[in-house]
Amino acid sequence: MVSCAGFKPKINTKQLMINFLGQYDLTLDSKGRFLFPAGLKRQMPEENSTQFVITIGLNGCLALHPLKNWETKYNEISALDEFDPNVVEFQRKYLRGANFVDLDSAGRINIPKNLMVQAGLEKEIVVASRGKMIEIWDAKTMNKYHEYLDSKDFGQMASAAMAKKTDSSKS
Repeated sequence: MVSCAGFKPKINTKQLMINFLGQYDLTLDSKGRFLFPAGLKRQMPEENSTQFVITIGLNGCLALHPLKNWETKYNEISALDEFDPNVVEFQRKYLRGANFVDLDSAGRINIPKNLMVQAGLEKEIVVASRGKMIEIWDAKTMNKYHEYLDSKDFGQMASAAMAKKTDSSKS
């Protein structure tokens, strides 16, 4: 933060989202815990840096949200049309598995057993950033998924994704 003669601008940290970069190959212990990567921990602000919400993700992974980011995500999901059957099914599936998790004193996260089973997590896992969240993959599942992604044209993927962003910003 830049300061001038002792003046520090006020920043509303409640509005700032945490964004992540990086991928880490890790191992689950027999209790379903993994050591949270120091590289990701350094990217988090000090306050609430040990609190997360974990839930199912897309394509066979788990989604780990810093508590600060989860509050915004939860509000967005809760504001969806509660009379749309597709929305209701999505909310049920996404929110039913959501659990609060904390880093323990050794810096580990304990993945709930039901989520481990749902994501097919075995011993070798990959923890990968995806913007405002962190994905937790079984290493074999992620490799298969990336083989599928690698078979697609990256330029077309990027173009389609960015076109959606541009379209939604016009409305």
